[in-house]
Amino acid sequence: MSKHTRAYAKFGALALGCLAAGAGASAIATAGASSPKSSSAKSARSGGRGGRRGRLLRRAVHGDVVVSTANGYATVTFDRGTVVSVSGRQLTLRDGRRSSTYKTVTLTIPADARVRDNHRTATLADVKPGQRAAVIQAPKRTLVIARTAP
Repeated sequence: MSKHTRAYAKFGALALGCLAAGAGASAIATAGASSPKSSSAKSARSGGRGGRRGRLLRRAVHGDVVVSTANGYATVTFDRGTVVSVSGRQLTLRDGRRSSTYKTVTLTIPADARVRDNHRTATLADVKPGQRAAVIQAPKRTLVIARTAP
């Protein structure tokens, strides 16, 4: 494995960790709001434990995670939602679901960011309003993943 491949693999693992942390926070926030039901009914509806985790990850829209690094600590942020606009290096996202908005954020995307559009390598200019997107920002890398909503 090359040095760059290892770095991207670590970055991808970190991004997944951020999504999992966001899902955990969502689970904590919604735990008190759920109505009491039998655990067997919940398990049957969610398809078991793995189904519940997957559903929580799909619901996470924003998160900040502090991770330990060799040189101290670093903050990794992710935002997920619908692209409102792209202007130069500025990407505006409406965080949330299609039916509701958590907040609208404008992110400055560095020139060296890795951009994927519908599973293909792309540039920020290829990302269009209306697409679903996730932006993961770490101190040394930024990843933009966009896809056309079905």
